[in-house]
Amino acid sequence: MNANPAYNHEHIVHRIGWLRAATLGANDGIISISSLLVGMASSGAAAPVILAAGVAGLVAGAASMAAGEWVSVKSQADAEEAELALEQRHIDNNPKQELLELQSLYQKRGLPENLARDVAVALTKYDALGAHAQDELGITLHSVAKPMQAALASALTFTAGGVVPLLVLLLAQYQTLGSKATVFTLAGASVVTLFLTGTAAAKVSNARVLRAGLRVALWGTVSMGLSALVGLALDVKL
Repeated sequence: MNANPAYNHEHIVHRIGWLRAATLGANDGIISISSLLVGMASSGAAAPVILAAGVAGLVAGAASMAAGEWVSVKSQADAEEAELALEQRHIDNNPKQELLELQSLYQKRGLPENLARDVAVALTKYDALGAHAQDELGITLHSVAKPMQAALASALTFTAGGVVPLLVLLLAQYQTLGSKATVFTLAGASVVTLFLTGTAAAKVSNARVLRAGLRVALWGTVSMGLSALVGLALDVKL
């Protein structure tokens, strides 16, 4: 029987890890750098100072995102490895008890006792640790932590997102806009970009597009608003 070509059965679970890191990186890059630039511009700082702060923030932010993601996901990976090693010891030392444990899990999921026993025996013979990892611990091939992948995705997307407000700043300076016009230009462009990245990420992950875009844009607006208030309060006039 031929499959229906119009029937799309593709899932996105295999890309949830890097998609989360990439989405976080892009949004954080836009919000962090735009908020920094808006705060600096609101303070009355000179254009070269604002640009230097933005570039420094971009480099520091990308490095921080990479390090943070790597440490966080590596800790998760270490915990998963420890759990798997412990489970392997349980299987080696108490195979009958572990078989009964698998059978009990399958019975709780709705299988009759005899069928649950047969499934547990078959999966134990095929890959005992794999069966326990997935059905007892909830660790699957798609959920295994990948530290380097998360670090690279976060750093690259943070940089890509942070470049946007920097380019807007350069354009504003080229047009010789005043500090107030620069603030509104930066904020407006950043909100639009945040909305677009939010909707794009939602589209890739099959989530609600409009809600995701508005949510990210809202929090970006709040962040830039608070930064602008701090800048106005400082009023450095450099």
